[in-house]
Amino acid sequence: MIAALFVEADGCYCGLPDVDPWDIERDARTYAGPHPVVAHPPCDRWHQLSAVNHKRWGFVINDDGGCFASALASVRAFGGVLEHPAETRAFKHHGIPEPITGGWQRTVDGEWVTEVDQAAYGHRARKRSWLLYAGAELPPQLRWKPTKGTHQIGWFDRQRPVMRKREALATPIEFRDILLSMARSVQSQSLEAV
Repeated sequence: MIAALFVEADGCYCGLPDVDPWDIERDARTYAGPHPVVAHPPCDRWHQLSAVNHKRWGFVINDDGGCFASALASVRAFGGVLEHPAETRAFKHHGIPEPITGGWQRTVDGEWVTEVDQAAYGHRARKRSWLLYAGAELPPQLRWKPTKGTHQIGWFDRQRPVMRKREALATPIEFRDILLSMARSVQSQSLEAV
């Protein structure tokens, strides 16, 4: 079993036989194990445009109600992977080194970080993401080649169509599957150690 934390109630993690989805109703901040996790904590208070969100809607920058801290604690306690937008302030705020693209980097805490474009896994926009993986072994190779996609999130490039919010936030199935396989590898490492 894998716990999918901070996911949509009707999203791509729901309905899978070996995945326990934790949406807003279940409050993923209360997850107490014991299964490895795939965590997608909310990003609207942490990403590059959070100052815009603050001006528009009054969101307090870096205040997500403890969601990122809880997701990080769950990944560290039970193993698995955490995904957040590239350039997120949450990594620096929580003492996680800023990753680079092109491979996994080991942190002083023994975790692994990297940057990857979700477009390489089927997202229509580039959607650069930072990953933090907690497991005993080197995580799998990913598709690190920068991939632009056909669409954009936001209004940065007038040449590309803008995606609707729901699609922009969605995790592509192929990317979901690689994240789940990373969490499953943590589980198999634990079983092998027994």
